[in-house]
Amino acid sequence: MWLSYRNSNSKDVKNKAEGEVVRLIGWIFTKREHPEKIFINMRDRYGYIQLVASKEMLKEKFKDVREANVESAIAVEGVVKYDKRAPGGVEIHLTDFKVVAPADIWPVTLSALKSPEFMFDKRHLTIRGPRSRAVLLIRSALIQSAFEYFTKNDYVMINAPTFITSAVEGGATLFELKYFGDKAYLTQSAQFYEEAAICVFEKVFVIQPSFRAEKSRTRKHLTEFWHIEAEVAFAEHNDIMRVEEELLSYIVSRLNELVGEEIKYIRGDLLKEFTPPFEKISYDEAIEILQKKGVEIEWGEDFGADEERALSEEFDEPFFVTGYPVEIRSFYHMPDPNRPEVTLSSDLMAPGGFGEITSGGQRIHDYNALLNKIKKMGLDPSEYEWYLEIRRYGMPPHSGFGMGVERVLRWLLDLPHIRDATLFPRTPSRLYP
Repeated sequence: MWLSYRNSNSKDVKNKAEGEVVRLIGWIFTKREHPEKIFINMRDRYGYIQLVASKEMLKEKFKDVREANVESAIAVEGVVKYDKRAPGGVEIHLTDFKVVAPADIWPVTLSALKSPEFMFDKRHLTIRGPRSRAVLLIRSALIQSAFEYFTKNDYVMINAPTFITSAVEGGATLFELKYFGDKAYLTQSAQFYEEAAICVFEKVFVIQPSFRAEKSRTRKHLTEFWHIEAEVAFAEHNDIMRVEEELLSYIVSRLNELVGEEIKYIRGDLLKEFTPPFEKISYDEAIEILQKKGVEIEWGEDFGADEERALSEEFDEPFFVTGYPVEIRSFYHMPDPNRPEVTLSSDLMAPGGFGEITSGGQRIHDYNALLNKIKKMGLDPSEYEWYLEIRRYGMPPHSGFGMGVERVLRWLLDLPHIRDATLFPRTPSRLYP
């Protein structure tokens, strides 16, 4: 009933003629009461619009407006009026008002806004605020933009299992669970399944959740995050770095087009756009930069949050760090044939102290080379039997990468914490709501 009742929305109203009658549905976001008039800021899917309720026009229904609490769902009819004093320069003078679903007294007070824990305990309510609304709309557009990039470039979207039997990134960060009497884990990455699929489709991607049982309590880690991953057959390391920089550049450009107003609401301006190719430095060069900055790190050590922050502070645009040592990369990374102690792998770093936003590289495609690497790293080959077997049946050189949606969004919008970048965050200390 109510969907068919609506003939306009908060966005389309601005294109209506003065005096035109419109019907809207939405929620009372704020309300200012005066003796003869009540001003409502109504929120719907498309934004906000000011409604003006007067005793003169609404008569006995004016009482219904006065009694309606903030966040009540409403259906209204009114006349379009243009007024420079109104938000957006337009408002609706109500001729009819109905409460579709009443709301109790709203619990999110001004004092509550100062408590992050309270705000996330009440996340099911606080997502209705304009800031959360804008962030989540931008997030949706980010995923849409990634999907567009891949489909425009002839990738095939696949769906990989959430239940897995072996680690992709390392056993210490696996969530273990019972699976009909057997042991299973929540997936860390769709990579292995993408590698199987490239022998059908050549270029594949996924956009789905991944899970990491990391006890890191940093501002850039979640235990459940959304993962944009791609894998490409017949591709070497340099090929996949081009894909990563093209994808990021496309996402940033499309976000400015799709949700520019929301971005300006959060940041105050549009996103800075980037043009490939991005600068590339070797792991060796990165170590030198860090040591000159006084960071205590030796060749062969991995970068933690502090090292990534210090390194990325030296750059104003995204950049790659390439050639990570074999010992600090997963078993499937291809060693550099010209320098076997390092891998054909890279991390794409966001500038200004943020750090890694994607990780990728070339995979070992030879059966024996991969089997030897698994054994050398002390892993059980039987746990990777199917993953090894695809190397025996025409597996070409191939490369891929993973990009965390929340991590990229947090960087682009300069959010204080990664939990602000998702609907209901999951961290080591938060499993509710």
